[in-house]
Amino acid sequence: MSKSPITTHILDTATGTPAAGVPVVLYKLEQDSWVELTRGATDYDGRITDWLSGVEVTFGTYKLHFDLDTYFAEQPEPAFYPFAEICFRRQDNKHHHIPLLLAPFGYSTYRGS
Repeated sequence: MSKSPITTHILDTATGTPAAGVPVVLYKLEQDSWVELTRGATDYDGRITDWLSGVEVTFGTYKLHFDLDTYFAEQPEPAFYPFAEICFRRQDNKHHHIPLLLAPFGYSTYRGS
């Protein structure tokens, strides 16, 4: 398994466990429109690390769309937010890891390593 230049990881902070099975779509902003590059779902460890095989990842603005309803349908507490979107810029050739910390009534993110 090779690591993609853009990866993500979701932790459910309410349960202290990875959020497995969350559908995620990666988009790139082209002109004034979002273009879908790829889609996947988090693994048992809440990660997507190998989803950009054959996809050119250039500098630009990207967006991750997380389908939270799908995840929370299996949880005791329903989702307050049906989805979360994180926009970020790829401005260098470093690895871009975009984690999502998730709870039923909130979420946060940061640039990971």
